Amino acid sequence: MFLIRSLLFGIIFYIGSVPYVLAALLGAYISRPLLRSSVYGWSKFHHDCAKWLLGIKVAVDGKLSEEPVLYAIKHEAMFETIDMPRLFHLPAVITKRELFDIPGWGTAAETYGMIPVDRDAGASALRAMILQARKIQAEGRPIVIFPEGTRVPHGERPPLQSGFAGLYKLLGLPVVPIAVNSGVLTPKGKPWWKPGIMTYKVGETIPPGLPREEVEARVHAAINVLNN
Repeated sequence: MFLIRSLLFGIIFYIGSVPYVLAALLGAYISRPLLRSSVYGWSKFHHDCAKWLLGIKVAVDGKLSEEPVLYAIKHEAMFETIDMPRLFHLPAVITKRELFDIPGWGTAAETYGMIPVDRDAGASALRAMILQARKIQAEGRPIVIFPEGTRVPHGERPPLQSGFAGLYKLLGLPVVPIAVNSGVLTPKGKPWWKPGIMTYKVGETIPPGLPREEVEARVHAAINVLNN
């Protein structure tokens, strides 16, 4: 039953995504409002498909910030990456550089304000990421980072990537850590979703200016509170 519902979700979601993607690509060249509304609409469409086809409800445990902050989020499935534009107002998500090389998609992502990072480029990548992040910060938009760097199976706690500490220090933004449990509903490498509640557990806001060891420890603990 899980497999059938997941197959139906895949068919409807990907076919239904086509108009949103085309509108976003068009908006990237001629209309930023069209681009932004298309991205939000696509994210909302994904949420609705998950709710009605997969039986997945989304719960936010805690209060999201009304100020521009740096959101540090656990990453267990593609669900939360697609859900970001619905969850936050015009979030700029830090994502891997390779995605920006995709024809069309890269232009739309750059115009929307996604922030590329090249994990193999060292200090130069961090400087480029900070430069773009500061532009987003000046617009009053939230910035989203997955500080562990990549998707991990539910229950695993890899160390934070070094880019998080640099971003925290140089931007001077408060950090809101968020744990997720999406990996419970879709085990990594499996082609199906299970119905249930996908929870965002919002942690205590962490002020700027803390020592690296302290902020990393607090973020790491907060984004992993749903592991058990």
